[in-house]
Amino acid sequence: MWFSFLLPLFILAIAIISKWYFSASKPLKHQPPSPTKLPIIGNLHQLGSSPHRSLLALAKTHGPLMLLHFGRVPVIVASSAEASQEIMKTHDLIFANRAKSSVPSILSYNARDIAFADYGEYWRQIKSIAVLQLLSQKRVQSFRRMREEETDLLVDRIKQISSSSSPVVNLSELLMSLTNGVICRAALGRKHGGEKFKQLFSDFVELLGVFSVGDYIPWLSWVDRLNGYDVRAVKVAAEFDAFLEGVIKEHVDRKNITSNGGDDEGKDFVDILLEIQNEKDASFLLDRDAVKALILDVFTGGTDSTYATLEWELSELIRNPHTMKKLQQEVREVAKGKPKITEDDLDQMHYLKAVVKESFRMHMPLPLLVPRESTNDVKLMGYNIAAGTQVIINAWAVGRDPSLWANPDEFQPERFLDSSVDYKGFHFELTPFGAGRRKCPGIQFAMNVNELVIASLVHKFDFELPDGQKPEDLDMSETTGITIHKKLPLLVVATPCN
Repeated sequence: MWFSFLLPLFILAIAIISKWYFSASKPLKHQPPSPTKLPIIGNLHQLGSSPHRSLLALAKTHGPLMLLHFGRVPVIVASSAEASQEIMKTHDLIFANRAKSSVPSILSYNARDIAFADYGEYWRQIKSIAVLQLLSQKRVQSFRRMREEETDLLVDRIKQISSSSSPVVNLSELLMSLTNGVICRAALGRKHGGEKFKQLFSDFVELLGVFSVGDYIPWLSWVDRLNGYDVRAVKVAAEFDAFLEGVIKEHVDRKNITSNGGDDEGKDFVDILLEIQNEKDASFLLDRDAVKALILDVFTGGTDSTYATLEWELSELIRNPHTMKKLQQEVREVAKGKPKITEDDLDQMHYLKAVVKESFRMHMPLPLLVPRESTNDVKLMGYNIAAGTQVIINAWAVGRDPSLWANPDEFQPERFLDSSVDYKGFHFELTPFGAGRRKCPGIQFAMNVNELVIASLVHKFDFELPDGQKPEDLDMSETTGITIHKKLPLLVVATPCN
């Protein structure tokens, strides 16, 4: 009896779903090439555990601009410098909006930060604050001594471990501590550590990279609840909010005690944002949640991506002893017997800059740049793209494009010595920080940390792998997530150099 009653309902449900899917899938004229999709899920099954690699494999068959469907959502994937340039330069305004994503929205005060906020007046105002107030060249230079102090502490810690009875150094752990220390001091005014804080930060970064089924197939959003993503995101967001409230209270109390608003050199990002918030004649009102969203953006973005970049650079140097030796020769020649490297020395280190670029080419911290969304119909590389289409730029795939790079799977910094290609968003062969309106505003801060740390470590130490491992045997497996790290920690034996 129940079966005879439920069967018609089941058939009706299948009919409705099929009609919904196929009506949503009717192609417009002259769209980009598209792989075959499945009912309901579209091409979601083709993403795999490493989407940047899976999408490159699809692009080799379907071309540098292809159309996928994640559930009902149309998604174009750009895997070439030409396609990237059309999206981030030629039609930058049309593609300046962010794709909607539920978990990042929960974590970023309903997408009120720079990374995930919709394009519009609010985003323009907070981007302006970041560029002109938090990350200007003058402000970045004001943190120079702090960067050098934290680098000195890293060098001392490696020396201490190297002279102990257990001389194997976990470089991954120390690099994470260094970037955390640098960003904490610049953004929050002092270091924040402890296992609880590390776990909170780890959970935050992990959740930023989760795939939410409900974003693409709303009626399957129960899968996200089953996975616990929404609950975890709410919990982590609440814990980070309590932490940031404590940081803000600390700053307000300190300001009330000292009543010193004139020492611009000693201000951190929280100080600056609180001053902007309190300006009575300000044309833009920066509320409490916006302040916290900006702090969170700078802190989490600066820490995780900078740490990942340093880890990959040192891994490649250790895996390529000839390159390491060449860089050490340059750094030690520039240092000329000085006890340590300073930021004044970095402009003379051309091979160092080539090493950094080559590492970006092979190991983009965010291999798939934060997704965008088209706001209007547009023609892209001759194809028709509808408004509301999500856009993924596979920057990692561009870095492995054999039409742009000879021997793209080999680490060869020399390719950049006579090349004008840079990573600042003007050359679309190499866009680790994005380009156009949505380009990361923290490039200069990140690169000052990056170059100083790499130069200081190769200046002070020779590195080899423990237990007689050969450099070519170093495991370069990747994690999954929005930021790609080495799967296994980088363990080394560091020998101090005179």
